[in-house]
Amino acid sequence: MIHSMTGYAIAQSALAGGTLSVELRAVNQRFLDLTLRLPEELRALEGGMRERIGEKVSRGKLECRVNFNAQAGVAGKLDLNTGLLQELLAVAQAARQFLPDSRELSLGEVLRWPGVINQETPQAETLTATAMSLLDAALVDFNASRAREGEKLKEHLLERVAGMDAIVLEVKPRIPQLVADHEAKLTARLVEALGSADDERVRQEIVLFAQKIDVDEELSRLTTHLDEVRRILKKGGAVGKRLDFLMQELNREANTLGSKATAVENTKASIELKVLIEQMREQIQNIE
Repeated sequence: MIHSMTGYAIAQSALAGGTLSVELRAVNQRFLDLTLRLPEELRALEGGMRERIGEKVSRGKLECRVNFNAQAGVAGKLDLNTGLLQELLAVAQAARQFLPDSRELSLGEVLRWPGVINQETPQAETLTATAMSLLDAALVDFNASRAREGEKLKEHLLERVAGMDAIVLEVKPRIPQLVADHEAKLTARLVEALGSADDERVRQEIVLFAQKIDVDEELSRLTTHLDEVRRILKKGGAVGKRLDFLMQELNREANTLGSKATAVENTKASIELKVLIEQMREQIQNIE
């Protein structure tokens, strides 16, 4: 399938003491630019998470954020660390021998001391396994959302390809008529100037004119490139870079068509082609 580089997904799980969540969000980027934001207790997972994400995503500026949030109603049991409390009080009593006029520690200050109150939290193994499981689930949703968006981009591109095909079909029959019209005008001028038409001079002028406005090669290459766009879109996968290259080739042929135009209709066709190509290029910037 075609995947957009823009996507979002989040997976959550309630654990002892709070909720663990893995959030993925991405926008377009030339290469894979991955940022991981992990709590300290899960810092060891960074390498594994990067590898897991790299297996599923090849391009985009992607941020993976892992959070463990304590929530009301799911907070774990609170335990008083009596050993640390006794040590803290002993140190405070010893310090007062040197500062007898200092006030005693309040209950609030004691309870806020790091480690005095222990809150039940998930074991490290549980936290690690859950985080990786949530990452897998988030990646599934993330890629599903990108695939849906990619399908819309594919339809958009195919509509533009069909529009370009129609323009090419309109231009092709015009060329012989342009040559015939030029021959008629040239013959009329010669008759008006000389009283007769010099067949050899007319033929030479017609040959030069036909060579000048010959865009059959450009139109053939346009058709070939458009067929390749269809083939790539049908094949799917990471096709953004290849499509972007084809847009450059299509634009080159459209420019050449415009430079050879001797009729308003052909100039207009060149402009319409370039407008469609630019619309396609903008959308392709979002394709993986």
